Amino acid sequence: MPHQTERLSADTASLARAAEILRNGALVAFPTETVYGLGADARQGEAVAAIYAAKGRPSFNPLIVHVADTATAQSYVQWTPQADKLAQAFWPGPLTMVLPLQANHGLSPLVTAGLHTIGLRVPAHPAAQALLRQFNGPVAAPSANPSGRISPTTAQHVMAGLNGRIAAVLDDGPCAVGVESTIIGFDGPHAVLLRQGGVSLEDIEVTLGAALRSHTNSAITAPGQLSSHYAPRGTVRLNATTAEDSEHLLGFGAIDGILNLSPSGNLAEAAANLFGHLHLLDAMGGPIAVAPIPMHGLGRAINDRLNRAAAPRD
Repeated sequence: MPHQTERLSADTASLARAAEILRNGALVAFPTETVYGLGADARQGEAVAAIYAAKGRPSFNPLIVHVADTATAQSYVQWTPQADKLAQAFWPGPLTMVLPLQANHGLSPLVTAGLHTIGLRVPAHPAAQALLRQFNGPVAAPSANPSGRISPTTAQHVMAGLNGRIAAVLDDGPCAVGVESTIIGFDGPHAVLLRQGGVSLEDIEVTLGAALRSHTNSAITAPGQLSSHYAPRGTVRLNATTAEDSEHLLGFGAIDGILNLSPSGNLAEAAANLFGHLHLLDAMGGPIAVAPIPMHGLGRAINDRLNRAAAPRD
């Protein structure tokens, strides 16, 4: 955890420094046209886990991934004609699209919250674009503020909430739009509104030539929609010290199992491994037992997700 947050400008040397920090698995806040985002390499599970720790985010919501251009977005998801229309009209810009992931996409399961879809955005802000091109990779970035607090539109807002919790903030003045991106998902050929934001619904409907559908708690998911998150097919038993009957034990620390979230008891490592390990155990079939996870720091978020996985099913 950083003791002092670097305040960087948007010049060439600072952008190179910010990209280096991201490659090293640390966090950089940076401006977009909507709000300042808290960025981490979307391929590094422990870096993504650090976002939740820095924000004090109570649960593992899926995170929006920022990329430099449409071609990069297409390398991660299954592209559609509707997505292409929206990308041509609104990217770069304050629009996020939720699409099915490609096989072997390489993103951390923690950034998708274990789902088979991802929200992608191509930001228009020059500093965001410059950072993404300098970094040359996908950046997961929710708003750069403590969870539940007002979203930041200046670097000073970021420093007021996260100074000492993150490695750096890239300061390039206030954000022009000031509200989060509009999020659109897809139900077959139909576009679905998941969150209102910086692109108007009317403009989206004109571009698509069709009315947007309202979200009805289907399989389409976006940040904040926890009720439809991934859960294993088998039952999940928590706070287990040994496996019973046909259970597969997911260990933590000294309590070992078929898989172990973190043999050393490191909660950041456990968070990074959580969804991937659940997927592997789910593929084996049968019930899953999970060792106790401490209820502090990232352990709160891990337990939140495990409680949802263990909840009775309809």
